[in-house]
Amino acid sequence: MRADVSRWLSQRTYTAADYQAGALAAAKRAQDRTVSVVLPALDEERTVGVIVAAIRRELMERHALVDELVVVDSGSTDQTAAAAARAGARVVRVGDVLPEHGRVAGKGDALWKSLHVTDGDLLVFIDSDLICFDPTFVVGLLGPLLTDPTVGYVKGLYDRPLSTTEGLVPSGGGRVTELTARPLLGALWPELSGFVQPLSGEYAGRRELLERIPFVSHYGVELGLLIDLAELAGVDALAQVDLGTRQHSHQPDAALGRMAGQILQTALARCPGIGVPSDHLVQYVRTGGDIEAVTWDVGVVQRPPMCTVPAYVARRAARASGGPT
Repeated sequence: MRADVSRWLSQRTYTAADYQAGALAAAKRAQDRTVSVVLPALDEERTVGVIVAAIRRELMERHALVDELVVVDSGSTDQTAAAAARAGARVVRVGDVLPEHGRVAGKGDALWKSLHVTDGDLLVFIDSDLICFDPTFVVGLLGPLLTDPTVGYVKGLYDRPLSTTEGLVPSGGGRVTELTARPLLGALWPELSGFVQPLSGEYAGRRELLERIPFVSHYGVELGLLIDLAELAGVDALAQVDLGTRQHSHQPDAALGRMAGQILQTALARCPGIGVPSDHLVQYVRTGGDIEAVTWDVGVVQRPPMCTVPAYVARRAARASGGPT
């Protein structure tokens, strides 16, 4: 292992259990900071309400650590929005945010637009498909940000049990991480190879950093954020925190292949001089006795840094002056 990565691991890896919600809430007040929690959601009515209710009960009502809880709905066709609202979140439909910029499908656009509809100085992003959610996820992600001013962005790391036909296997989730993201980082951005879960959907950061970088659409968003923030602020401004165990639904291999394609496109776009001749991924399925080729578009769209969007700049200025936003 590289000496700089070993040093980073020892200095920038934290444990969620070392932080307490009450103490962090006091630190937040002392620093005059505010916290927004964002859940991007698409057809997650089974889990989103449970997550929202836990955050509201433990981190808004019992401990005043979270000031704002927003679910950004990416066009759900089930009762996701209703479940989130009943549990106590403010629900925002992605198509209603910055409509003049149109809509790009996927999680990345929901996260990008969440910057425009939230006010927190610190933002925490939590996937809405988590099973057995623990509010200490939020506490752990905020811990380094509220106790060390040199930390600007925190990724979650965790064990990921894999659900199989034989039951729950203690590890095996995160196949795209091991087969795509980790080899890419090791080869092209080795200074970032200390991140245990570079694609984790749980992370937190300071607004003044997040608003200055682009957001990639679809499943490229996490890798893009990691690479771009390291370039903007330096690797030592990034950290990771051990959240324990994360359980969520798993996708079939073909869907993971398309996810890997989007992550590869995101990485190649950040390699100067490397052209990407095609956004297409060909996969094969058996139909009867034949093999059929299916072509997918795995290209990604990059949203500009939010601080360059006039409507956002105007909203932030109005908020700073105490006017309507």
